[in-house]
Amino acid sequence: MLFTSYGFIAFIAILFILYYLIPKRFQWLLLLCADVVFYACAGWQGLCFMAVTVLVSWASTNLMGASLRRQKETLSSPEGKALPREERRAIKKAAEKYRKRIFVLALLCDLGILAALKYTNFLIGNVNAITGASLASVDWVLPLGISFYTFQTVSYVIDVYWEKIPAERNPLKVALFTSFFPLLIQGPISRFGDLSETLFSEHKADYKQISFGLQRILWGYFKKLVIADRLLIAVTAVCGDPAGYDGAYVLAGALLYAAELYADFTGGIDITIGIAQVLGIRVKENFVRPYFSRNIAEYWRRWHISMGTWFKDYIFYPLSVAPWLLKLSKKARVKISDGFGRKLSVYVSTIVTWFLTGLWHGAAWNFVVWGLLNAVFILAAEEFKPVSLRFREKHARLVSGFGYRVFETLRTFLLLCSFRILDCYRDVAVSFKAFFSVFTGGRWGELFSGGLLGLGLTSADFAVCGVGVALMFAVSCVQEKFGEVRELLWKRKAMAYIAFSLLAIIILVFGAYGVGYDSSQFIYNQF
Repeated sequence: MLFTSYGFIAFIAILFILYYLIPKRFQWLLLLCADVVFYACAGWQGLCFMAVTVLVSWASTNLMGASLRRQKETLSSPEGKALPREERRAIKKAAEKYRKRIFVLALLCDLGILAALKYTNFLIGNVNAITGASLASVDWVLPLGISFYTFQTVSYVIDVYWEKIPAERNPLKVALFTSFFPLLIQGPISRFGDLSETLFSEHKADYKQISFGLQRILWGYFKKLVIADRLLIAVTAVCGDPAGYDGAYVLAGALLYAAELYADFTGGIDITIGIAQVLGIRVKENFVRPYFSRNIAEYWRRWHISMGTWFKDYIFYPLSVAPWLLKLSKKARVKISDGFGRKLSVYVSTIVTWFLTGLWHGAAWNFVVWGLLNAVFILAAEEFKPVSLRFREKHARLVSGFGYRVFETLRTFLLLCSFRILDCYRDVAVSFKAFFSVFTGGRWGELFSGGLLGLGLTSADFAVCGVGVALMFAVSCVQEKFGEVRELLWKRKAMAYIAFSLLAIIILVFGAYGVGYDSSQFIYNQF
């Protein structure tokens, strides 16, 4: 069920009405039923895989929770308190060992399903390429949003194991957390401790929140239908024919893709958060104007925030303090140098984290290389930080000016666009060839003398996209300086009604519909 389909719009409209008509204690059960219907429309096989993930996560966390309760009851009882210290330690150690076994088995099962479905053919392809074998690929359908719901359940299992949250005893609530349908498409990747606060609560109809939610949904559809789906045609034309479109066309395609990706991804997130807001459910923001970033590290603190924090909390931090890595760092300090040894754990953790981040985005080497490029440039920036600080101290007046900020922002934007070429062409060799052709291939005159109009879009289409991107930029500028636009408009309700009525008309008139356009699913659906 496409977010952009009439069926989906009818689906959420009915859900909104029923949600506030039924007794409030049944609201979360209605959401669970809606999740089943939504996911079943994508295929019953995917629903079965999700059911296995839910059952494993629920059973394992409750086994760990029961073990922890027994341990505490035993040690806090009069008999337990009277035990010698060695016996108390033995009881605690045995209980912890049991929970660790359950924890590992749960992770192996949840991540094993993801690995088998998403990466088996990638592995087979590489084995065939290296050994010359002819192993057949496995023909199975990747369940909708498997990476997102798997990461949510894994974070839930880890948080229970780390005793950050108690195990949820109701399996239906674990199922709702895992399958909450707006989050299945492209996140945000939510934590049980955050989402459960409002997901299972009773909600009264709040006019302001419902209004804000509907406005956000509308803004998301504007980004998706007016900008992203229209730009997709030009991006597909450039990337689909790397031999025919090189030189200046590669840069144009990369810039168009940056706009398309942002409009597509943030548009989907706007719809997701808007749906949740109408239902009274709080979902954390996933974007904070990332193209205003002045360096790569800042960009990744603003782009797909939930993914970044997930990898940071569950991969980077645990790995950086892993005993084996700390031991290796200690040896490096002695045998190589103190400075290198101190940085080694951070460097290894960063590289591993970004390798896995790239692999999460897709089972292909272009995504892996993309992830490693981010790691290399982030680490390089860290190494050159002393030089940067000296430059800033020496030229404090220059770096504090608006012009220098614009320079840093454009530098970061263009660098990230160059990384995204790997995403555009989906082939490492082709991507690097296309990148270098920007500097050697020329064709600038051809591009601006009518070449752009050969990419499947008319001058009117480019004008619509240009105005749409300008509007997104203007809204982002207002948000960066003054805060939430909807809050500003709420104080002037007449202006708000006019603004969003015009937005609805623009979507209906200028949305990418009809022959020549593909109202496609969101880009991050594939992940």
